[in-house]
Amino acid sequence: MSIPVSTKSYIRNVVTKTGGIYIHVPFCQKRCIYCDFYSTTCGLEWKRSYVSALKREMLLRRTEIDASRVPSLYIGGGTPSQLPASLLLEMFQAITDNFTLADDAEVTIEVNPDDVTPQLIDTLRQTSVNRISMGVQTFSDELLRFLNRRHTSAQALRAVQLFREAGYDNISLDLIYGLPSQTLEDWKHDVQQLLSLDVPHISAYALSYEEGTPLSKMLADGSVEETSDELSWQMYEYLMNEAKASGMVHYEISNFAKPGMCAKHNSSYWDGSPYLGLGPGAHSYDGENIRRSNDMSLKDYIQASADVPHETEVLTPEERYDELVMTRLRTVRGLAFGLLTPEQKSYCLQMAEPHILNGSLLKEKDTLRLSRKGIFISNRILSDLMY
Repeated sequence: MSIPVSTKSYIRNVVTKTGGIYIHVPFCQKRCIYCDFYSTTCGLEWKRSYVSALKREMLLRRTEIDASRVPSLYIGGGTPSQLPASLLLEMFQAITDNFTLADDAEVTIEVNPDDVTPQLIDTLRQTSVNRISMGVQTFSDELLRFLNRRHTSAQALRAVQLFREAGYDNISLDLIYGLPSQTLEDWKHDVQQLLSLDVPHISAYALSYEEGTPLSKMLADGSVEETSDELSWQMYEYLMNEAKASGMVHYEISNFAKPGMCAKHNSSYWDGSPYLGLGPGAHSYDGENIRRSNDMSLKDYIQASADVPHETEVLTPEERYDELVMTRLRTVRGLAFGLLTPEQKSYCLQMAEPHILNGSLLKEKDTLRLSRKGIFISNRILSDLMY
């Protein structure tokens, strides 16, 4: 249920909890045709005003988590690497002023390959960043142009090289499969090129046609066709096989990592840990039943004189159960029945029985997990198990 604006101010964690921080940087040079994340192409003055507003929000909301020991920080977007060096450093100084990162904290920043220069890397080396997340999406220049991406395949390869030369080994690369006109051979080339870079973490996502995006409009007018389920499965299965052969662990539906290199911050979303989201469009969670989402308006975010415009939601027991199903079953660890009430466990097993019988779900002692067969139809299974 939503909390009326007039009563939102009472929802603050009196007892602070250990949790990570997500900062949303809503700037892009241009929009990819598939993206529905909140972003804008505003100029330098807007970026300066954004950082000033971000500093105010940090100061106001720092008590919502244990600011004395933050285990992870993730700076995403948008395109954080579109911030000028001076503003990146100002943002990180504000983080240092308001929070203390744990000694082993994972600090990730998303970058676009064509933003990666020796100058950008020099700037990042002055910060606490120790993990790089880069959206490659494909190594086909033709498909990159179709997606309205700014970089080329050569720039992506060069970006990885530059980070490696600068001592950054914890690099995560993203790919998208099921692109219009993409063949299985195209995808195999992408996977082999990616694995040849020997990065410790890979994220791979099936292309989705999000409402309101240019890509969804192209689908509606017949300019493109969706990839068949059969071909999408072949692409996904090929990645699973090749990643496993290279020694990577398939620890979440869309994520693969070398042993010990799973993403700490993203894992907190799937295991129900609290996190603080800062910036327009950012989400927060108290680890129990309260979620908050900042409004997706840069103008309103900048102009706020106190707390930024946001919505707060108190999850019902049924909604909390649904979230446990949705997040835990995405991971290799699965859904532990100990997290459920006796009534929820009974309901879950009842709804899971057909999928257990057909081999899509595995019941192992006190845990329910997706099988390899079930991973590809996970959306259908998760939907069946929810209230």
